[in-house]
Amino acid sequence: MAFRQQNNGQQPESTRSLGDLGERIAAKYLESNGYRLVIANFKVPIGRNANNAQVTGEIDIIAFDGETLCFIEVKTRSSDEFASPLSAVNLRKQRQIIRTSRVYRRMFGIRDISHRYDVVTIVMGRNPTVELIKGFWSEAKFKKRAWTGDIWEYA
Repeated sequence: MAFRQQNNGQQPESTRSLGDLGERIAAKYLESNGYRLVIANFKVPIGRNANNAQVTGEIDIIAFDGETLCFIEVKTRSSDEFASPLSAVNLRKQRQIIRTSRVYRRMFGIRDISHRYDVVTIVMGRNPTVELIKGFWSEAKFKKRAWTGDIWEYA
């Protein structure tokens, strides 16, 4: 099966439709596990890159798990023979989601609510599998460290 590449740099249509299907499956899965969905596909400008081009951040699903606000990345693959869907949630993607979540929290004045970063992976096939990883990463590993004389401390 050949994929037709879009001229505008976006994903091929079949990849996008697989992702859309995965996000719908993930939303139903999260709701069935007690999450309260807030918004899907939240997009907002988060800054500029090295070439001074506008960078847009996106969070697939924002939802509450009890009193915790969750920023959820959904990764869907047709199979996991080559690599796990989780491998696509790399440091660059995590940093982009953190920046986007900060903008979201600032926009809505959210300060005193605990939050975390979850991932839902979906592997399609004869028997699709859905996995939820709560707290896959935290902002702590992206905080800058400063030398205070005796030890490294997070700034």
